Amino acid sequence: MTSGEVLVPGLPGAGEALVLTAPISFWGGVDPRTGLIIDVRHPERGASIADKVLFIPATIGSSTASTILLELVHRGKAPAAIVLDKPDAILLLGLVAAREMGWPTPVAVRLEKERFAIYAEKTVRIGDNGIIAIDGE
Repeated sequence: MTSGEVLVPGLPGAGEALVLTAPISFWGGVDPRTGLIIDVRHPERGASIADKVLFIPATIGSSTASTILLELVHRGKAPAAIVLDKPDAILLLGLVAAREMGWPTPVAVRLEKERFAIYAEKTVRIGDNGIIAIDGE
């Protein structure tokens, strides 16, 4: 088990870890209707972020990232939990807005990206307290 820093409180989440190997832009990079990564240049293109524990090494800025994440939450296509190397206030604003609207919102935590690889292809649980655990360990 590892303790991550809670960035935005939310529901505990569990699911298959999707560890991104490159930064991502939610605007134009993630389809808000399906949760699929649609950026043709992204190594994980075609993967779904819906219901995954999403590990993001970095984001590529756009002020609309929060809107895309808000839409994902609203449609039930959001990640089960989000793990960031560095806080991204614009992206996380989408979770804050969703929570204010009363929608079920996943927890977002910070963890150094050098630690992401141990979670790849594993089923991961993240508590509302930021504790990250691999199922079966």
